[in-house]
This record gives sequence, structure tokens and C-alpha cells, in this order.
Amino acid sequence: MKTLACLFLSLSVLSFPVMADDDDEHHGGSARYGKYNGENRGKTALSGKGNNVWNQECGSCHVAYVPGLLPAESWRKIMGGLDKHFGADASLTPQENREILDYLVVNASNRWRAPTAPLRITESYWFERKHDEVSPAVWKRASIKSPANCNACHAGAANGDFEEHRVHIPR
Repeated sequence: MKTLACLFLSLSVLSFPVMADDDDEHHGGSARYGKYNGENRGKTALSGKGNNVWNQECGSCHVAYVPGLLPAESWRKIMGGLDKHFGADASLTPQENREILDYLVVNASNRWRAPTAPLRITESYWFERKHDEVSPAVWKRASIKSPANCNACHAGAANGDFEEHRVHIPR
């Protein structure tokens, strides 16, 4: 009887991750899709309070995107091109750049298996999978403006909270 109970418990625990997230059902339950094949965010997104220079400099123009949303190579590319940062000059002093880059790389996603790394979080398979039910018209709403405006729907985005049950899509 004890062996049967242990077997049942083991099977229940092993099957839980399969039942826990239904977002892959639209893609056949596989992470083989998207521009960055093999992606896995790895580390949990960290709190927006992790580094004062990062929070101040990056957060002065947009939400300071938590490091766990991209792999280290993406952060290296982004920080290496701040003079042309998505159409703006976001240049920093060498010291500020080094401090922010170090923070981002140390706390970046550590399980990214894709052959390339995106410059935009919105191009990642993870983002596309999590937002596949959002119509293009929603992104164009004045209250949202673009998929990069995480704070519009995720009130806790600055703290790395992207819990789907706390999402509020504004009108």
C-alpha cells in the first residue's frame, strides 16, 4: 500500500509541470517555435530595486527591464549600442555603462539555448507565447502604445512581477 501511494505521489508531481501552464497549447506544446528557437528564460525576473544606477538610468526613459528577461549576450549588445538605442541616444559614462552591464549580465537569463540573442524582449519566443492571445489592435491603444510598454498591463513589471493572473489590459 505504501509503495502504491509513493508511486501515485511521484506520478502526480511529475505531471504537474505539464498541467501548470497551458500557453503552449496553441503551439503543439513545444518550445520549438519562434525566431529564437530553444529559448528558456531560466532565472526568474528580478526586482527593479537591484541596482540603483540601472534603475535610475534605464528607468528614466522606460521601465528598467529586469535582467532575467534576456540572456547576457542580448544585454551586451544593447549596452554596446546605447548611442543608437532604438532610435535614441542613451549614451552613458563608461563607469555607468560598466556598472549597468555587469548587473545585467550577472542577473541575465542563464538557460538561453537559442543560437542568437534578441535585442528586443518582444521578439523572444517567451514573450510571443505569453502574448499570443493579444490582438494587434490592443497594442495600438493610446493607453498601451506598444508591446514594449510592460507597465500598461503589468502593474508590477518594474519589480519583475508578470503574473498573468494580475494582468489588467486597459481600454
